[in-house]
Amino acid sequence: MSDAPAKQPRLAKKLYEAELLRLQYELVKLQEWVRAEGVRLVVVFEGRDAAGKGGTIKRVTQYLNPRVARIVALPAPTERQRGQWYFQRYVEQLPAAGEIVLFDRSWYNRAGVERVMGFCSEQEYWQFLHQCPTFERMLIEAGIELRKYWFSVSDTEQQRRFQDRLDDPMRRWKLSPMDTESISRWEDYSRAKDEMFIHTDLPDSPWQVVESDDKRRARINMISHLLSTLPYRDVTRPPVALPPRPATKGYQRPPRDLQKYVPDHAAELERRA
Repeated sequence: MSDAPAKQPRLAKKLYEAELLRLQYELVKLQEWVRAEGVRLVVVFEGRDAAGKGGTIKRVTQYLNPRVARIVALPAPTERQRGQWYFQRYVEQLPAAGEIVLFDRSWYNRAGVERVMGFCSEQEYWQFLHQCPTFERMLIEAGIELRKYWFSVSDTEQQRRFQDRLDDPMRRWKLSPMDTESISRWEDYSRAKDEMFIHTDLPDSPWQVVESDDKRRARINMISHLLSTLPYRDVTRPPVALPPRPATKGYQRPPRDLQKYVPDHAAELERRA
């Protein structure tokens, strides 16, 4: 029943952190190349609930400029959007020249959650599978760099992560009724994923599967692969020099009692310690 093969030992933390930092440095170089060359990059993150998509996206964007690299995680469609062409609200989120867009779930909702939970009709589902390859081909022919990643997690690891969320009040918000429903519908989601791959894993827009029972391995494997698929280069930015601070011209700061300051909570912590 598992999506993933036999579990690998967890990657050592020291090794993971060193390689992650190196890859994040490369991502900054990639960002500058995207900006300088006017590249449009779309990265789709899909997979089961608790498969590690969100954590990977955070590591990808950790050191990137949010004006260049943007995360798109759309809520449920509005009534008006439900009356639009299915792909329309995703088209609105596509990058302009010099931008990176990372979809935390994407138009593939129709082939996954909507299909399994009955949120779309049979006609809408099959129309999506028919139109999706054409839609993605249009993006690619327009010059958009499209990368698609499927995060694969085993049923036992997903169950463990759900339990961790349930036990942690800081992360309990991440566990929704839709997540718990996915436990009882594991095989339904597996069949939906297999059908989706049959129709949308194509030479010009292939799926890349990321084994994610070990989140550390998943993150560096995904980032490394993304970097390997793009011909980015180190872009030399104009040198920046800090000017000397000018001499004062008589400015005087207003008295402190005329402004409202937040309480010094840090000082209170020091006092208690």
